[in-house]
Amino acid sequence: MNNDGKGGLGAVLWDLDGTVVDSEPSWFLAETTLIERAGGSWSTAQAIGLIGSDLNYTAEVMRQNGVPGTNEQIIDDLMDIVIANVVATEPWKDGIVQALTACHQAGLTNVLVTMSWRRYSEQIPRLLPGLWDVVLSGDDVKVGKPDPEIYLVACAKVGLPPARCVAVEDSPTGIASALAAGVPTVAIPNIAPVPPQPGLSRVASAHELTVDVLRRIQAGAVIDTVAN
Repeated sequence: MNNDGKGGLGAVLWDLDGTVVDSEPSWFLAETTLIERAGGSWSTAQAIGLIGSDLNYTAEVMRQNGVPGTNEQIIDDLMDIVIANVVATEPWKDGIVQALTACHQAGLTNVLVTMSWRRYSEQIPRLLPGLWDVVLSGDDVKVGKPDPEIYLVACAKVGLPPARCVAVEDSPTGIASALAAGVPTVAIPNIAPVPPQPGLSRVASAHELTVDVLRRIQAGAVIDTVAN
């Protein structure tokens, strides 16, 4: 792991769903399937509202909409559908494999930081072997995004202060978590709108996340190439 004392970029902290993997449609399908099995209906707006959320919160919302079972049972059912779809299709976001590879080749530490549980998140290093150094999942922390805990834990795991990392996110929930932890953050807007805000960089796709751009963001630059 790159934890030298030079003060520059040492690690890139990647969100999973909607950032590394185009899995939001799989989550929408899973949520809709469980709700419809229970005789209810599920809207796109409701699904968007759960993007980036702690899975226990998602399970509570499912229960409020009539889905039977404990939180763990509901989460397992959701993940069964999502894992099957992601493993079968490997829907990587545009440019993400190239960006991860470039960071790895530059000696940066790639960290997966997701609110999805480990049973799902551990599939990603298997599908992209050799590119990941650390995986942190929602079941590794007590409080989910937008709380900063998972990003603070990620930084501690790689032995770096937040200021020496860059977080890559797609949702307001994840962005709030990373910024609250003091991690320089770049958003790749996906399904949920990401309005501009002070200190937040935005790019249209991972193709723009060269190592040089990530280093500039870590050094304090705000880069915004997303049309409003």
